[in-house]
This record gives sequence, C-alpha cells and structure tokens, in this order.
Amino acid sequence: MDTDAKATLHRYLRGQRDGLVGKLDGLDEYDVRRPLTGMGTNLLGLVKHVASVQVGYLGEVFGRPSPRELPWFADDAEPDADLWVPADESRASVLDLWEHSVEHSDATVDALSLDAVGEVPWWGEPRVTLHQVLVHLLAEVARHAGHADVLREQLDGRAGLVADDPNVSSRSPAEWVAHTARIERAAREVSGR
Repeated sequence: MDTDAKATLHRYLRGQRDGLVGKLDGLDEYDVRRPLTGMGTNLLGLVKHVASVQVGYLGEVFGRPSPRELPWFADDAEPDADLWVPADESRASVLDLWEHSVEHSDATVDALSLDAVGEVPWWGEPRVTLHQVLVHLLAEVARHAGHADVLREQLDGRAGLVADDPNVSSRSPAEWVAHTARIERAAREVSGR
C-alpha cells in the first residue's frame, strides 16, 4: 500500500480522536464523569477506554508495548473498569494517559508500513496488518466519538465536532423544540401511537 493511504487513515483517526476528547471541553468534573445511559456510559470513561484501546492495538499488537500499566486490563480487574473513572483517578491522569496513547500510537503508525504484521491474541485470526488495525481502530474511535456526540448533546445541547459546527443546522432553542416535536408526531403517526 502507498504512503498516501496510510496518511489518509492516520488523518481520519486523528480527526476522530480530536472530536472525542474535545467533548470534554468546558465541562465540570461531574458532567464528564456522570453516567448518561442505563449502562453508565460517560464522557471521561470513553476517553479512558479509547486511550487504553489505542495503546493495545497500536502498541502491543506490533511488539511495541507501552511502559504504562493499565490495571483495569488485569485478569482480576472488575468488568468495564476501563469505561469509567473512579473518584480517586483524576481527570488530569486520564488526559495524561490520552496524550501518551496518542504519542505512542502515532509513533507506531509512523514507524511501520501498512503491510507490517502484528498479532491480536484476542481475535480469532490473530495475524493482522497495520492497515487492518488502522481501519479497525478508526471505526472504533468513530463509534465512541459518536457516543460522545450524543452524550454531550444531552448535557448542554452542543452538537457537532466543534462548537458552532457548520454541519449542524442553526436553530433557536424554540425551533429545535418544534423540530423535535414534528419528528415525534411523524413517528407516532406511522406507529399508530
């Protein structure tokens, strides 16, 4: 594969990362940590999870393990410990892990060709290429960035990759209420409710 393909995948991965971590901007400790779904999904937990995943896929898989210990991945760790942030774990420490994971993963991407082979022991077919891992990771980060989009909208109405994103329709709060009501009416009409 050519280096343009690698650069394109890497650029999109960076964009999704920025979108995810940017969802924390302007929020207090409570709002970045509190559960916003029935399963406990929260913004800072998503950042912690993606940081951890990056270190695995773009570190360990290619024989470049991170020097950082991630206790939430130990065999005896509680389930989903990477998806939330206990009170004794600081926001700064999660953001520090985030920065480390970005630097560590980017170094792997920069050092290897798309055809470089790694091993993913937790997959059924463990031998993979950097190309496969970049596509997989891009999809995973985008999925979690989408989760973060919805969570942030629930918190304060901010939608899009950045504040005042030109891809999000510009409406007043009253216009959003009317728009949402119109969608609700259509759903009720079709369902017979």
